[in-house]
Amino acid sequence: MDGNLYALPLPESAAFDQYCGGNLGGSNETCVSFAAIPGAESSFALRDSKPEGAGKELRFTEEELNAFAVGWVKKQGLTV
Repeated sequence: MDGNLYALPLPESAAFDQYCGGNLGGSNETCVSFAAIPGAESSFALRDSKPEGAGKELRFTEEELNAFAVGWVKKQGLTV
């Protein structure tokens, strides 16, 4: 792999876990889907469940995703 996670194919839809909350616009309108990227060690794809977000996934290494998660938790004053 050359380091470009966007050059790799997405996982099958069944591989994505959904994390939902709020359900303001229907059962799948407030979900984020998450899956490991096949062929890339410790790399992940995130996508929005809304139709407008189709095909606009974000891809992160585990290190990048962890940095985001820790930063978000701290900024929100949350504890894990």
